[in-house]
Amino acid sequence: MTTPNESTAAAQPSSESVKGRWDGVDVHFGEEGGRLTYGSYLRLGQLLDQQHLESDPPAHDELLFITIHQVYELWFKQILHEMTASRDAMLSGELWRAQHLLRRVHTIERTLTQQVDILETMTPQDFGEFRHRLSPASGFQSVQFREIEFLSGAKDPSFVRRFRGLSEAEKVRLAQRLEEPTLWEAFLAVLGEAGFETETEDDIRGALHKVAHDRSQFAAVWELAEALLQHDELAAAWRARHVVMVERMIGTKPGTGGSSGAGYLRSRLDLRYYPLLWSLRSSL
Repeated sequence: MTTPNESTAAAQPSSESVKGRWDGVDVHFGEEGGRLTYGSYLRLGQLLDQQHLESDPPAHDELLFITIHQVYELWFKQILHEMTASRDAMLSGELWRAQHLLRRVHTIERTLTQQVDILETMTPQDFGEFRHRLSPASGFQSVQFREIEFLSGAKDPSFVRRFRGLSEAEKVRLAQRLEEPTLWEAFLAVLGEAGFETETEDDIRGALHKVAHDRSQFAAVWELAEALLQHDELAAAWRARHVVMVERMIGTKPGTGGSSGAGYLRSRLDLRYYPLLWSLRSSL
């Protein structure tokens, strides 16, 4: 006769039986397995060892500055992941998936803008304690940010020529982005699949006008166009928020990478990835 504890134990599958149900794969869950942990999965040892201050003595706010920009780069990586998949979904006719992934991009872009609030808790005096250590590094040199612009449709080969600090791997990445289809080119393929001509800008304007006025037939195409426009608007909002933050922090001083600082950033405020989607508004 078994005790209640023995009966309970007998009802529980052994580790060997669990493995058997997983076709012999050595599966370990949670702390009991003792192999994959939260820290090891996220590589926290390496991740948290990447914030190296240049100031000496250490400036208190330099850690914040480094952390914010590293987080930006992580989000840029995710945005590129989603935008690339969205473009490929458009090219394969999966419009629902393309729109779904762009909505995720929108949410991340709102987060990027909100992060400026954290950076602005640093005063100009605090930034001045270590800013001189940053030269010639500059946010202008963010390769992933340029990839986002290229993939969005604003391809600028001159960036690759002007920036001499690129590694060979970064040059390859940017060259690939310059060659591969953009989100806009993928959207034009969607219009083509819907039966529209897209050879000229007038063709595209006519197609967009038809789509906008017949949303019952072209609902998926219209929603995708709106998702692209939302991406464009949120990117513009981030640029505008960024330039004001820079002006608040350093005024009219030159950028650390040799650019004109806020002046250069202001010159980018009128950038639009999809001008035909914006001009469509005037005819609706």
